[in-house]
Amino acid sequence: MVIKNRQLTEGSTQAGRLVLLDPPAELTALEKCLLNEYQRGFPLCSSPYQVIAEQQGVTEELVIETLASLQQRGLISRIGPVFAPRRAGASTLAALSVPADELENVADFVSSFAEVNHNYEREHSYNLWFVVTASDELHVQQVLDAIQAGTGLPVLKLPLERSFYIDLGFPLWC
Repeated sequence: MVIKNRQLTEGSTQAGRLVLLDPPAELTALEKCLLNEYQRGFPLCSSPYQVIAEQQGVTEELVIETLASLQQRGLISRIGPVFAPRRAGASTLAALSVPADELENVADFVSSFAEVNHNYEREHSYNLWFVVTASDELHVQQVLDAIQAGTGLPVLKLPLERSFYIDLGFPLWC
């Protein structure tokens, strides 16, 4: 499950500042659990929501309704696999140099693209970094062009030269 980062708050990491959400007060225990526990280890079977329901002691219908609500509220962008680069489709890391007073609005705009599965702030002149994933390189470029047109900011495309595994699951709440 991919968590869509919409609110900018600071959290220290080796790569810069990690964008995490403060848990909204209205999150239920089940919502927190789904957001935290299923970023990794999502059941790979014909009935994954039933497996989650059994693990959580709730109904499959409640799991599906809860995930749909989280998505409608902008707390997750999608539920699906994250593929290793060059295994399926195309992707690229990209960055923008965004004026500080526009960062939150630009991050929200970038996150509005289904092809962007996360973005984060870094302490650098290029301060908003994001990954675009699409069916092919042409589609990736179309998304980058749309982001550039929509923000009025030049997009720095950072194609993969050498791959490293980085676990992109983030412990949100304990």
